[in-house]
Amino acid sequence: MKCELCGREILAGKESSHHLIPKCRDGKYGPVAILHEICHKQIHALFDEKMLSKHYNTIEKLKARPDIVRFIKWIRKKDPGFNIKARRADGRNKFTFTQVSLEN
Repeated sequence: MKCELCGREILAGKESSHHLIPKCRDGKYGPVAILHEICHKQIHALFDEKMLSKHYNTIEKLKARPDIVRFIKWIRKKDPGFNIKARRADGRNKFTFTQVSLEN
């Protein structure tokens, strides 16, 4: 299975379901995109639920955002098992990243 955002292969059992309209905005039974965990985290790190439901409620709209375009260009060079922990540092778009190994 491939990630609908970055197009890389998703390792078995590592997929993450992204509600294109957030559940808290009546999207519980709406369309879902299957993503890598890191791609899913990046979307929620950049956008709040209101922005996602109003402006970025399709994969195409997400992919059109310049910050997502840069992220996709960067993440496509990584192994499908690559993941990081992102924690908000000082505002919505500033993060401190820590690389995490997913290998057993």
